[in-house]
Order: sequence, then structure tokens, then C-alpha cells
Amino acid sequence: MKHVTTMRLTFIAAAATTLAGCSFAPPAKPPASPSPGSYTVEPVPAVSAEAGGVAQHFSLGARPVPDWWRQYGSDTLNAWVDEGLRNNPSLDAARHTLEVAHQQFRAEVGEALLPSLNAGGQASRQRALGFPKFGPPTNLYNVYAGQLNLSYTFDLFGAARYGVREAAAQVDLQSYELDAARRALAANIVVAAVNASALAEQVTASERLTALAREQAELTEKSFRLGSVSHDDLLSAQQNAAALEANLPPLRTQAQRARHTLATLMGRTPDQAPAVLPLSQWHLPADVPVSVPSDLLQQRPDVLAAEAAVHAASAQVGIATANLFPRISLSASYGSAAFKRASLFTGVGEVWSVGAGLVQPIFHGGALLAQRKAAIASYDASVAQYKQTVLNAFQNVADSLTALNQDALALQASQAAAAAAGQSFTDAGARYKLGAVSYPVTLVSEQRWQNARLSEIQATAVRLVDTAALFQAMGEGRGEGVH
Repeated sequence: MKHVTTMRLTFIAAAATTLAGCSFAPPAKPPASPSPGSYTVEPVPAVSAEAGGVAQHFSLGARPVPDWWRQYGSDTLNAWVDEGLRNNPSLDAARHTLEVAHQQFRAEVGEALLPSLNAGGQASRQRALGFPKFGPPTNLYNVYAGQLNLSYTFDLFGAARYGVREAAAQVDLQSYELDAARRALAANIVVAAVNASALAEQVTASERLTALAREQAELTEKSFRLGSVSHDDLLSAQQNAAALEANLPPLRTQAQRARHTLATLMGRTPDQAPAVLPLSQWHLPADVPVSVPSDLLQQRPDVLAAEAAVHAASAQVGIATANLFPRISLSASYGSAAFKRASLFTGVGEVWSVGAGLVQPIFHGGALLAQRKAAIASYDASVAQYKQTVLNAFQNVADSLTALNQDALALQASQAAAAAAGQSFTDAGARYKLGAVSYPVTLVSEQRWQNARLSEIQATAVRLVDTAALFQAMGEGRGEGVH
């Protein structure tokens, strides 16, 4: 009989060891991602068209630039970004969220993999019924006890280890999200600063256009009174002036909002918004690194965060599967109990216990199987989300590359138009001084120049913003997680 019992125990131990060696979770590493030969559907030249004296070089295979905003060559912009990275509350919240994940990981390791030891004490007064015909009908007495309790659960099927893996993946996830938040904040500050600069100059140009339209309407009214122009001409001039005046308030609102946005991103209140940086002081980076597609996925924090989410979802499947199998635990306690405080912790009151426990789930109304199926579905969803994040990353780079090449062509054309219009205005002014043309001709010439300047300002801002988008799209690298 003893031999049979020994064989059974050996068989159970062997089965437990075999099952413990099995993997209860799907692969933690996401499936292989596509590796396109190029980002765009049409080839992008290695050097953009020259505009504003800059032809941008797209350095394929170069490493991303960590503090890429410094490539704009503005100490003021650098100071704004540094201030935002120090003071922005959303970024500070992301830092604290990462610390939460770190502490939860440490707690999971201590609780799941190590034994627990607790000290306890008790003091109570009790009333119990006595035995009939033996002493008083009731007994009153005090109980004093103190003990140490030790417990440990064997992780035969990996539930604890999978829990630790999930907690570690959450640290990685929060670390990458902090990286992404940091880079997104820097990009938003740069974009807000560019918009503030461009809108300020657009307001100035629009105000001049409005003043010219008013003056033209006044001259047209004088000509109408003299009978040299029709009433329709007068109405058209007045309508043009009124339309330009109507466009000014929304444009001023946009300019103020851009400054408010910049202040908020920097961690300031809107009334403390910094002075606008003149658009002429922006220096477009001439060299822009473009990583090869295979390297991009190891540099983008959003892709790495999606990969960490797959790791966490895989561990959740492992936990849900391990919960279907038995749990074996050991417990022990040692202490002292007595009816009098003076007798506590003496040899007479010594108490101790040692025990083992086995729990095997049998019937939970299908809850455990449903939880496992839910974990598997969550894992499949995280894998699909990872694939979508990868595709979005490739599209982000492709769109930015395409936009920059076209931005250079657009700026080149708008600068040529502005230069021609500016020369025409200069010539008209010179001819007016010689008496060769009338004053209204100079007004029309300046209006054309101001409109051309508006197009040039917008094209300049778009090129600056799209350059920031490409720097941002390249990512930076791995954060400080539990990789």
C-alpha cells in the first residue's frame, strides 16, 4: 500500500512538472512586421527643391535626432521646449504613471514570488457555557495570543510568473508612452510657435490689405461723385473693403489662440504667453535623417508601446490558463497563547501549526474558461492593434516625406510670385513719382504684393511644420523600462 501511494505521488509530481514546463501563453513577441523597400508609392528625391535658400537633404539610414528641435537654430525655441518639458502637467502626469507601474511591478514580484511573513496579536474576553453539574453555568475568561504566520504558494503552473511578466510589460508600456508624450509635447510646442509666428505676420499683412482696400474705396467714392466711375464700381470697392475687414477678427482670434496654446504647452497660463518669434528668425534644418523602414519600428515609441501591450496581453492569457489548474500552498505559524498576560510567551503557552493546502477549481459556472477566452480575445486585439500601429507609422513617414518635397516646390513658387509682385510694386511707386501712373495703380500693385506675401508666409510655415512632423515621425529609441 505504501508503495502504491509513493507511485501516485511520483506520478502527480511528474505531471505537475511537465505541465509547468508547458507554455500557457501565446507568443509574447508580435508577428513579423512588413519591411517595405521604401516609404512612399513614388520615389522621393534625396534632396528637395531649393526654396528660401535651403535644399533639404533626406539622409536615408541616418539615426534619429533626440533633441531635434535644436536643429532650428533658435535659442528662444530651445528655451521654450525645455520649459515645456519641465513644467507641462500632462507630461508630469505621465512620469507619475510610470512610477506607479514601477511600484506595481515591485509589489507583484514581492507578493507573487516570495513567501509572506506576518505577525499577529489578539486580546479578548470571552463568555462560554459551562458543563451541567460541573462548576458554574458560564465561564468568563481572557485570551491573549501572539504569533508569526508564514505562507507560500508554489507557482507550479506559472500564474505568478505570468503576473510578474505582465507587470514588467506594463512598465515598458508606460515608459514608451512617456517617451511618446515627451516627443509629442516638443513637436506641439514647435508647431504652436510656428503657427503663432505665421499668424502674427498674416495679421500684419491682412491689416495692410484692409487699409489699402479702405483707401481704394474712398478714392472710388470720390471718383463716383465726379462721375468718372459707375455706382457698381463704388459698391464693388466698398464690398471688397468690408470683406477684408470681416476676415480680420477671426484671423486675430487664431493668432491669439496660437499664443495661448503655446503658453499652455509650456506650463504657463495664457496671459503669460511669450512674445512671438519673428518668422524671419526661423532657420529650416537642411539635413533631415530618414531611418530605413526596418529600423523605424525600434525607434518609434508608439510602436514599442503597442509591442509592450502584446507582451502584457500574452501574460494575461498565461494567468487565466494557470488559474484552471491546482494551487498548492504551505503555511506555518508559531506563537504563544495564554489566559493571563503574565503567562504569554512562556513555554507553557507555546502554540504552533504546520499545514499544506491544495485547491483545484472544479465548478465556477464557466467563469474561468470565459476569463481565458476573454484574455485570448484581448491578446488577438492587441496583436491587431500592433499591426495597425506599424502601418500608421509607415504612413506617417511617407506622408511627411511627400509633403516636404511638395512644400519646397510650393514655397519656391510663392517666393517667386512674391518677388515679382514686390518688384512690380517698387516699379509702380517709382513711376508714380515720375507722374507716369496714377496713385490708384500703386494701391493695386501693393495689394497684389501683400496677397503674394500672405501665400509666401503660409508656405513657409507649412514647410517648417512638416519638417517638425518628419523629425517626430522618426522616433528616438527605447525608453527605460523593464525590457
